Amino acid sequence: MQSSSKKRVVVKLGTSVLTSGSPRLDRAHMVELVRQMARLHRAGHEIILVTSGAIAAGREHLGFPELSDSVSTKQMLAAVGQSQLIQVWEQLFNLYGLHVGQMLLTRADLDDRERYLNARDTMGALLEHRIIPVINENDAVATSEIKVGDNDNLSALAALLAQADLLLLLTDQQGLFDADPRSNPNAQLIETVALIDDPLRALAGGSGTNLGTGGMATKLQAADVAMRAGVEVVIASGHAEAVIERSCNDQAIGTRFVCQHSSLDERKRWILAAPPPSGQLRLDDGAVKALCQQGSSLLPKGITAVSGQFNRGDTLLLQDGDGRTVGRGIARYNSSDMSELQGQHSRDIETILGFSYGPVVIHRNDLVVL
Repeated sequence: MQSSSKKRVVVKLGTSVLTSGSPRLDRAHMVELVRQMARLHRAGHEIILVTSGAIAAGREHLGFPELSDSVSTKQMLAAVGQSQLIQVWEQLFNLYGLHVGQMLLTRADLDDRERYLNARDTMGALLEHRIIPVINENDAVATSEIKVGDNDNLSALAALLAQADLLLLLTDQQGLFDADPRSNPNAQLIETVALIDDPLRALAGGSGTNLGTGGMATKLQAADVAMRAGVEVVIASGHAEAVIERSCNDQAIGTRFVCQHSSLDERKRWILAAPPPSGQLRLDDGAVKALCQQGSSLLPKGITAVSGQFNRGDTLLLQDGDGRTVGRGIARYNSSDMSELQGQHSRDIETILGFSYGPVVIHRNDLVVL
């Protein structure tokens, strides 16, 4: 974690911000955004840019051809646009004497522990040499199975990867409102959020524009992940005056999601960020209390149901008796072994299975409480 005076900031720019709602990149506005990032960089802050816009850049470069809406067409546009987009960022940052380094990521890069650490080390090396990491999902090769899915959530994963202090999600909306501002003139901006709950998610609704893939709902998902890892989040308009600098300097703008706890350690950030869960464990009330209030490991005695097919080392969702998710953790036993162990005493593990990986099924060091 950086000091209070110098911050490590992830800036996510949506397609609607980069195009200003038009079919092409708004380079004049992009220059203004780069100017703000350059000023913060000179002041000692570390900047990481997560950029959308590859498909829009590809369409523009090819002269807006009439194309099908197939996955392969989008991947083709991304392949063309990705090189165009990084060239634009390189040229604009070069105006201020700054270098950029491109990082194209997929879900597979974050799921695998070794690749996750390699990505973290690459980002760390770029920042150490005062180079701006420019991150986008590798849409030209990503399939649905390995896609993060949207750059809001990718930016949250980048914030965890970088151990960032602040995640700034810039969009075409001023922030999160208590009603839809496009249809309700009395809608009020929510300036501060300390907890993301179901009523707040209901306010987010669906996608706000047809230019990008992320709406306010995905921004709330991203904010939730980042906050759990100790990263503060701001959702604000990408066209507000000096929005990046004001957000970084803790001035009131947009909706600020205030972090209530300190950053997680490296392994727990990976558990929270990367692997999609392979199964679920339903827990009794005693186990939920031990995990959430006492910081305990999970014992087989507290498991009431096992769902899914998973191996030792896979990530699992932990749920209470009502099906609410209370945590994520790394399994020490596979699904068939876990099914045999549920409800049993730890002392009986070796008798039941003929072997033992220890008395706990998920160790507290491999567990993130949600």
